[in-house]
Parts: sequence; structure tokens; C-alpha cells
Amino acid sequence: MQLELEGKVAAVAASSQGLGFAVARSLALEGVRVGICSRSKKNVEAAAKRIQDETGTAVFSRVADVSQTEEAQGFVEEVAERHSALHILVTNAGGPPPGGYEAIELGQIEQGYRLTLASAIAMIKAAVPHMREAHGGRIVNILSITVKQPEVNLLVSNTMRAALLGYTKSVSRELAKENILINNVAPGYTRTERLGELAESVAKQGQKTVDQVYAEWESNVPMGRLGNPHELANAVTFLVSEAASYITGATLQVDGGFVRGLL
Repeated sequence: MQLELEGKVAAVAASSQGLGFAVARSLALEGVRVGICSRSKKNVEAAAKRIQDETGTAVFSRVADVSQTEEAQGFVEEVAERHSALHILVTNAGGPPPGGYEAIELGQIEQGYRLTLASAIAMIKAAVPHMREAHGGRIVNILSITVKQPEVNLLVSNTMRAALLGYTKSVSRELAKENILINNVAPGYTRTERLGELAESVAKQGQKTVDQVYAEWESNVPMGRLGNPHELANAVTFLVSEAASYITGATLQVDGGFVRGLL
């Protein structure tokens, strides 16, 4: 299968670790010129070096808090400016705080909106003009299986990620004729730093050990295990490639069969 990604330019948000890092690494392995960002200068510079050392491809890194609109857009604009083009955008952000109705305060709802929904919209708005100049582009949002099957104790994620799904589905129809394709990936329980934090929170609330929480999650996955970040990254790499040239407005589950619904 010909992915035809070599020489393309990509901005991958929230990518110093976890799923974002795995995606940036996967794209660099295909010869994509990648820009990454994180709130931590130390972490993002270390991530860029790891990718460069492994792939031989130079990686641009920038400190950015994508929950701040100006910083989210500034990251995308700088990647495009440095390479005089932008072909790929992968939106991503650290997960909003866990909790249900009684635990979540209004301030956390507002924070979740800025982090999860507004950040992606801001980056898409910044990326599309550059993609129009390139006569096409690919956008992938890293969401969660909560857009297909809301999870207990993840009220903010259930709400904001579903809203982003609606936004991008609408936008995909408007931009399809310009060969700007927008899709989503919905990762299931995947072994990342973020999942570790969630496991600790669930363990504390349920008076369990972290290992017990992981075991319960694995028992609910038909494949009997948690996902690995590179498995999600492979799906994203496919969706931004020429091999996926007739796919837009879709949401691809990468969850080991976890979601039980038909759609």
C-alpha cells in the first residue's frame, strides 16, 4: 500500500508523550516533517530528540498550551510558516478531569470546553487556509470511545468530545469538495500516562488497587488486553495518507472491540 506521505508537513498537538507522541513518531517514520507541542519545554524538546534520533527526520517543537486559543493557533501557524506549507493536522489534548455529576464543578466544565473542544476548533480554523493553498489536506481528531459509548466518571469527556464529533462531521461536508478530509479516531483503553492517572483516580474512589482497575478494564475488552499507542498511531497514519483518499466525516474505533453499539 502506497501511503505517499514523504515530504508532507504535519502539526501534531499535545505530542510529548502518549498518543500524540506515537502519532508524531509514526508520521516521521513515513518521512513527514512534523511539528509537535506540549506545555512542558523539557518534555517537548526531549520528545523531538527521541523522534529525530530514531527516524533521522528533523522535528520542530514548540511550547504551547492548546487550551489557550492564541497558543493553539500559534502552534499551527508556526509549523506552516517554518515549512511554507501544511498538509496534515492532528488535534489532541490531555483528557479533561474525571468525575460524574456530583463531583464536577462549573469551572471544570469550562476548562474541559477550552481544552477538549475549543482547542481543536481553533487549530482547525488555523490549518484550513494553508490546506486550501496546498489544494487539499487531512485533519484527524484524537477523540475517545466516549463519543460512541459514554463512560461512567467521565462526564466532561463524554460531553465535549461528542460535541467535537458533531462539529467535525458538519465541517467535513463543507470542505470535502476542496479535498480537505476530516476524520476522527476513537481510541479505547490504551496504555498511556493519561490512562495511568485515570486508573489511580478510579482506584482511589473504588478502594481498589491500580492493578485491579486495569484487570477490570481488560476483562471488558473482547481482545482481552489494553491497546498500545502505536496501534492508534497506525490508524491515524492511514487516515492522513493517500490510501484513505475517499474517507471523510468518519470516526474509526481503535478499541479492541470494546464499543458494543452498531454505529
